[in-house]
Amino acid sequence: MRISEVIRRKGAAVVTVPPQATVADLLAVLDDRNIGAVVVSEDEGASVAGIVTERDVVRHLHARGAGVLEAAVAEVMTVHVHTCVPEDELEVLARTMTEHRIRHLPVVVDGKLEAIVSIGDIVKHRLDELQSERDSLVDYVSH
Repeated sequence: MRISEVIRRKGAAVVTVPPQATVADLLAVLDDRNIGAVVVSEDEGASVAGIVTERDVVRHLHARGAGVLEAAVAEVMTVHVHTCVPEDELEVLARTMTEHRIRHLPVVVDGKLEAIVSIGDIVKHRLDELQSERDSLVDYVSH
């Protein structure tokens, strides 16, 4: 199964913030959208400059104190972003996410941000597959 199937089911919408947004602004976006990560983009979502997660904010809050809320997102974001393409296999990405302890992967096509997938999206997709297989087996056995 490819990541494109997950994107087809969940949608390709991506929430972004500019690098100059404050951490307080970022937290408002995370809360409003009920999400755990935002792609940082200098061009309103066309490219990926970084990614910032709740975990990034907590680490910087611990190290720098409440003053970090007025800092620019660029100061707390992860710059070296793992990305994927729609053709990537689901199992490979799940392994990559587990090994690197990351929960969100931007999907990039020809250098352009297309979507984002989370470990939750991958788990949900796999659970749906397992339920479908189970239903098919139960139907087969009962006929």
